[in-house]
Amino acid sequence: MILPPPFYTRTDVGSIAKELLGKVLVTNLEEKLTSGIIVETEAYAGVSDKASHAFGNRRTNRTEIMYANGGVAYVYLCYGIHHLFNIVTNTENTPHAILIRGIEPLEGIETMLARRKKIQLQPNLTAGPGAMSMALGIETLHSGLVLQGPEIVVEDRGLTVAPSEIVAASRVGVAYAQEDAYLPFRFYIKGNKFVSKGKGL
Repeated sequence: MILPPPFYTRTDVGSIAKELLGKVLVTNLEEKLTSGIIVETEAYAGVSDKASHAFGNRRTNRTEIMYANGGVAYVYLCYGIHHLFNIVTNTENTPHAILIRGIEPLEGIETMLARRKKIQLQPNLTAGPGAMSMALGIETLHSGLVLQGPEIVVEDRGLTVAPSEIVAASRVGVAYAQEDAYLPFRFYIKGNKFVSKGKGL
């Protein structure tokens, strides 16, 4: 089942980030289907979150999509190299977003290997947001896509992650965010080898 728009338009970005664990991110790009179980997410709480691109109600050509109604893609370029895939949540003009940091590959593994120029399936194929986006074929040109398909969807395939299996930690690479850098807004499935090696504070 494709997650319906009301899943994304709720107000608690942290809860949504946790609930996305175990869901399946699917891309159908260039006539190639790829998918994986979401194993790591990071929540960003909009205008009040110093780690968010929308902190202080900042609006630019890049971040404007964050102010859309929840359930669309926000993809930005990091260090001029890595395309990072985020899901916008909450309602219009409340710029919450969730960075998808890692997936456990399911379908289209050969396609993922080719995109990443790798020979065999290892965790670094899709562990980390830049690697994951490359494996799935996601680029900045997909920013703004509504996550109801056909290009990108998130599905509930009945996989359940128990609360005891979810680890909450600080986010990666947000030391500039002062006290907000310490918020436990990164969530991942305990022991999953496709969780990124990035260390929070």
